[in-house]
Amino acid sequence: MKRLLLCVPMILSAASLRIVQTNAGGDVVSIIDPATNKVVMTIPDLEVAHGVGFSPDGKRAYFTVESDSTVKSADLATGKITGSVKLTGHPNNMSVSRDGKYVFAGIHVAPGAVDVVDTATMKVVKTLPVKGAVHNTYVTPDGKYMVAGSVFGSIFEVFDAAKLEHVWELKMSSGVRPIAFEKAADGSTARMFVQLSNVHGFAVVDFKARKEVSRVELPEQPRTGKAGAGAPAHGIGVTPDNKTLVVDSSLADGVYFYSLPDLKYLGFAATGKVPDWVTFTPDSKVAYIANSGSNTVSAVDIAARKVLATIPVSEAPKRNGTVLVP
Repeated sequence: MKRLLLCVPMILSAASLRIVQTNAGGDVVSIIDPATNKVVMTIPDLEVAHGVGFSPDGKRAYFTVESDSTVKSADLATGKITGSVKLTGHPNNMSVSRDGKYVFAGIHVAPGAVDVVDTATMKVVKTLPVKGAVHNTYVTPDGKYMVAGSVFGSIFEVFDAAKLEHVWELKMSSGVRPIAFEKAADGSTARMFVQLSNVHGFAVVDFKARKEVSRVELPEQPRTGKAGAGAPAHGIGVTPDNKTLVVDSSLADGVYFYSLPDLKYLGFAATGKVPDWVTFTPDSKVAYIANSGSNTVSAVDIAARKVLATIPVSEAPKRNGTVLVP
């Protein structure tokens, strides 16, 4: 694939905040400095990187790579690939356990599974069976559970993240796409906000009650884009301060904002074509929106709901994450 925006890797300064942006149509990962809103490094040789997660100390990133069905690790200070493990099938997204011991890689081919990768040995140590090809995996705010969502199975399944055992599941009305988690006062999960196939909005799930309690439809206007692959809304996140829910919309080519916990609609910001994922600065002031149809990332002021910068990256940017590199 064509490689864009290659730059020589550089050593990052101490305690550098970085936005790590995968590019699903390219073979590099873009590293953005939120202080300047510019790409300051690219990590090469990651063709069709899908998911990204980080070690707890911020030294390593892990990527699910679709081109060769692997999880790869990279040193975030140098941009060098440090390890690779072959998965049991073609992956989509992934997550990392709170203690950094495991990578949970979603296997997106039938019958579906979650491969558990030991990060110390970079080996698959267990494959968890599921009820449908896995699109995304997540670790809950308290680190106790791993959640795997399936588009084809229209289900998400909850596992004990330490014991690697199935705990409960919930069948949804259509395919399960991105999920965001609201923290309770004790740090556990209060609610899940679940995006679904062919739904321009999201379902609200009470995590402890294990049931869907409501639906929120996104505003009808503006409508400037098109829903790709049955996903009119793909990308959703709760700010680190647990006060705002940010929701991507392919139909609107932008993001909608809701206050928490009341889910009051706050407003909208136009970003770029086909916004696909969102991550935040730790202070909850800026959201970074991956615009997969524009090959850009938008830095959005959350309080003002205005785009601060538009950052060119590589091809089809999708999953992203925020990390503090020591």
